[in-house]
Amino acid sequence: MYDWNLVVNAMATLLVTLDPPGLAPIFLGLTVGMNRSERTQVAFRGSIIAFAILAAFALFGAGILGVLGISMAAFRIAGGLLLFFIAFEMVFERRQERKKKTSEVAVTKDHIRNIAVFPLALPLIAGPGAISATLLLAGSMSSPVGRVALIGVIALCVAIVFATLYVAERIDRYLGVTGRAILTRLLGVILAALAVQFVVDGTRAAFVI
Repeated sequence: MYDWNLVVNAMATLLVTLDPPGLAPIFLGLTVGMNRSERTQVAFRGSIIAFAILAAFALFGAGILGVLGISMAAFRIAGGLLLFFIAFEMVFERRQERKKKTSEVAVTKDHIRNIAVFPLALPLIAGPGAISATLLLAGSMSSPVGRVALIGVIALCVAIVFATLYVAERIDRYLGVTGRAILTRLLGVILAALAVQFVVDGTRAAFVI
C-alpha cells in the first residue's frame, strides 16, 4: 500500500512554494488595464502552462537539466534577471498599454498570451523554487504510483493558484486609477526585490558561498 503521507507532504511543500496568496497581488499589477475576461484568459493559460512545466520536470526534470548541462543555480539566476526586467517596466510604466480599438485586437491577444507564458507561468508560478521542489519530490516519489500521485498533487495546487488569481480580479474594482498606479509601482519594487533574491540565491548556490 502506498504511503499517502508523502502525498500530504508533497501538497504542503508545493502550496508553500507556489504561495497563491502572494501571487494574487503581483498578478493584479501585471494585468493592469485588462478586463475580467482578459484576466481570466491570462490566469487560465498561465496555470495550464505552469502545470505542464511542473509535470514535465516531475517526469523528466533531472534528465532534461543533465542533458542540457544546466544547473538549478543557473536557472535561478536567469529567471531572476528576466523578472527584474519586468519589475523595471512596472515601476516606470514602460509596459505597453492595451487599447480597445478593433485594429489592435490581434496585438492584445498576443500580449495576453505573452504575459501568460512570461512572467506568470514562468517564473512566477513554475519558478525555480517550485521546480526545485518538484524535482526533490520526484526523487522521493519515484515509483509509478508515486509519479501519478505527484502529477495529481501538482494539478490540484495549480488549480488552487488559478482560483486565487480568478478571485483577485474583483479586488481591482475597488482600487480605481490612482490605486492601480500605486499598486503597480509598489508591486514592481517588491517584484524587483524578489528577482534580486533569485539572483543572490542562484549565485550562492553556483559558487557555494
